[in-house]
Amino acid sequence: MKKETLDSAQTASGQRGPAIHERRIQIIESANEHFRIYGYKKTSVADLAKAIGVSSAYVYRFFDSKQAIGEAICSMALGKIITAMHEVANSDMSASQRLRNLYTTLLDKGLEIFFNERKLHEITVAAVEGRWCATTRYHETKYEVITKILQDGRASGEFERKTPLDEVVMAIVETLYPFSHPILLEQSEPEVLRQHAVAVTNLVLRSLAP
Repeated sequence: MKKETLDSAQTASGQRGPAIHERRIQIIESANEHFRIYGYKKTSVADLAKAIGVSSAYVYRFFDSKQAIGEAICSMALGKIITAMHEVANSDMSASQRLRNLYTTLLDKGLEIFFNERKLHEITVAAVEGRWCATTRYHETKYEVITKILQDGRASGEFERKTPLDEVVMAIVETLYPFSHPILLEQSEPEVLRQHAVAVTNLVLRSLAP
């Protein structure tokens, strides 16, 4: 398990015991496999304990519930998207191109992570509907990277400066939902979503022109 992936899992809520422990890693890896194969709802703590040869009570030494394990897995998945968003925001491209890339990155990563492994989509939806803490950092990162891109674009003269920054950030975040929300992503074909993302991005960039 990659360090940055494990770090994402460790920041999820409901964690117990030492942050770095071989058994914790085994539980997370076993849960990741079981959730992908059988789904989050059909996997019990007893199933995970049996898979790694320990008791359910031992699993609870590291996680206070099945949801806590689910949050760790969800944090790993969303952590990959968060990393990708930061890479877009910190690239050397123009602010306009970075904003365009943000739409496509969120869409492509979302389709890859949420749907290539269908059972992982189930746990992500549970996280969104249950407002798990794992989704908080994901949403906060969207605000952070959009703010940075807009500030850079205003400083370079690419974007207008009259509209309050927080208002523009909020509006752009809203336009990203059809291309980043796991429930909305499943309502259209990928190619249709990509066409819509291009159209929305073009409209947003025109509205930002000075």
